[in-house]
Amino acid sequence: MPMISMMFKKKWPLFILVLPTFVFMSIYLYYPFLMNIFNSFNTINGLGTASEGLNTPFYLNYINMVKDPKIHIALKNSMIFMVCTIVFQVGFSVALALMVDGIGRKAEFFRTVYFFPIVISATALGLMFNLIFLYKGGMVNSFLSYLGASGSVDWKDSKHWLFTAMLPVMWQYVGFYFVIIETGLNNISEELYEAARIDGANQLQLVRFIKLPLIYNTVCTCIVLAITGSLKIFDLPWTMFPNGLPEDMSWLLGTYMYKQTFIASDVDYGSAISLLIVVMGVIFAMIANKVFKEKDY
Repeated sequence: MPMISMMFKKKWPLFILVLPTFVFMSIYLYYPFLMNIFNSFNTINGLGTASEGLNTPFYLNYINMVKDPKIHIALKNSMIFMVCTIVFQVGFSVALALMVDGIGRKAEFFRTVYFFPIVISATALGLMFNLIFLYKGGMVNSFLSYLGASGSVDWKDSKHWLFTAMLPVMWQYVGFYFVIIETGLNNISEELYEAARIDGANQLQLVRFIKLPLIYNTVCTCIVLAITGSLKIFDLPWTMFPNGLPEDMSWLLGTYMYKQTFIASDVDYGSAISLLIVVMGVIFAMIANKVFKEKDY
């Protein structure tokens, strides 16, 4: 104990302990981010190639971004994903956590089952859902055929692609938010439940007046994570729609950035799109923190 108090009196040991992490983050996070901002103003025509100088004008990529119809489609689709992530991922996670919390000893089984999809590789999940939504011979169309439906549905066409791309993303991350919310429920004192039951509260009243208010801050955290995460969605949609649809309807900000950077070799434009994703993430996170203010109970 005296040794710990001495450490806090002398600040240099704390500085030494923090320094390696700061150096690591500076090299692998802050420096690449600053270079990404610089690259967005330059002409870079391939990964690993040197800059050919500043664009003319230097903000040319941002002008092109405003004029690019595909980035408008990617923005719209990313906004749809964001809304669906908040409503379905976080909403289902809250519902599942409340139901599992009332089970008791067997809750551990459901925690494992719901969290399991987040452990699986997104590429493997994308390939699995590709098989499920195959135009002919896929599980969904085979099931519809068994029910008497005539013909097969192309689940990856311009009418159905949004549902096809969104379902695996929603399914994979529900367990992630479920575990966070379930942890919040487990931190509620059992004495509150006992006092409420003595006063005659039923299960629904426990949920409404104790559980939901006390996990409000946890749900707010999940909403902020969902908003920022929805802007970075890439792996599952790219596995299922690697080159977009013929009508270019299936671009998201993450997939379109990848296409510009690694396929079109327009590195500077990809850098500008990535900066847009970061700025939007910060803005929406700040708005969410203002709207969903944490409360003290």
